[in-house]
Amino acid sequence: MSVVIVGGNECMIRQYKELCRSYNCSVRVYTNMNAGLKNMGCPDLLVLFTSTISHTMVRCALREAKGGRVRIARSHTSSMAALRGILEKHIMQEGRL
Repeated sequence: MSVVIVGGNECMIRQYKELCRSYNCSVRVYTNMNAGLKNMGCPDLLVLFTSTISHTMVRCALREAKGGRVRIARSHTSSMAALRGILEKHIMQEGRL
């Protein structure tokens, strides 16, 4: 399963990646818009941490995901517990846990 995380805290990028890898997911993390979201690809799951990103970045991420079969999860908090809950929920739906 491939996961793209948009938002979150820059100091927690490594922890986000380690958690996703512990669920056997490949992951990309975008905490700011400097690099853009053009190389986001077509992930299975798009996680939006809405409290740490602008409305423009949310719209850009949703536009990039449009047309694909991407599941979108929004969370107001960008904590590890929130990400763990999102991963467990979506991996259970996929039947991989």
